[in-house]
Amino acid sequence: MPGSARLRDCEVLQKITSRQAEEKRLYGAICAAPAVTLLPWGLLKRKQTTCHPAFIDKISSFRAVKTNTQVSGELTTSRGPGTSFEFAICLVEQLFGEPVAREIGELLLMNPAGDDPRQEFNEVGWSLDRTPQVLIPIANGSEEIEVVTLIDILRRAKVNVVVASVEKSAQVLASSGTKIVADKLINATTDSIFDLIILPGGTAAAERLHKSKILKKLLKEQESAGRIFGAICSSPAILQKQGLIKDKKATAHPAVLDKLKDGVNDAQVVIDGKLITSQGLATAIQFALAIVSKLFGHPRARSVAEGLVYQYPRS
Repeated sequence: MPGSARLRDCEVLQKITSRQAEEKRLYGAICAAPAVTLLPWGLLKRKQTTCHPAFIDKISSFRAVKTNTQVSGELTTSRGPGTSFEFAICLVEQLFGEPVAREIGELLLMNPAGDDPRQEFNEVGWSLDRTPQVLIPIANGSEEIEVVTLIDILRRAKVNVVVASVEKSAQVLASSGTKIVADKLINATTDSIFDLIILPGGTAAAERLHKSKILKKLLKEQESAGRIFGAICSSPAILQKQGLIKDKKATAHPAVLDKLKDGVNDAQVVIDGKLITSQGLATAIQFALAIVSKLFGHPRARSVAEGLVYQYPRS
């Protein structure tokens, strides 16, 4: 919200979606949209439907269900950001079949290595007496899932996030063709001090981040000053190349894990002192929530997770 209400008020979209339903083609909605958008359009009639818990009471109790994702004929609905992977894979399966859905799920690390969501070594506190300042550098080829997930969750937790492009333009083209516009260019961050610098993944982007002299200088200063830094997916390999994770435990995407000196392969998120790393894509939510937990405590992380409709450990 209010995005779902704006979709509801778009007459062109209503006509397109209504025609889709009338012609028995697939259509769907997630989060608030089933109740706020599809329901007023009359597109939930005789359909079992799920949606975000905050809006489920708008749907007839006879038709409302609390599953993460619900398929009812041509309609597919889901509960929220925390169920979006499951929602997307469900749509892929309907469009292309189970083998393709399984393959995509594996690429996204839907079943990451190890059952342990988080391991911590050399535990130290991260709490601050001010609003945390976080830098997320991006480049052409960055994994948009990781970039957007990190920005979204940290901002929900009331962190001040600055997104900086290492390219000549503030706009980058992410790995799957999504255009992302940064807040500023990396050279505009040199006079700032960040409590945390996080590198998102993407093989091509990791190389571009590694070649940024400004980012290399910022990371070296971050490590020397004893401030927090981290990376996800293929980007922990950058930290390894730059000598920033000596004698530190870390994890990464399975494709680059063997490049780490002390790689951990049985945890989605690994924290070692002021270093935090994660496997990638489907572990991005767990990664971001682990950062929130370290900065603000577990209750804040759990509160953010509930808004996402994401199952987060109670302790």
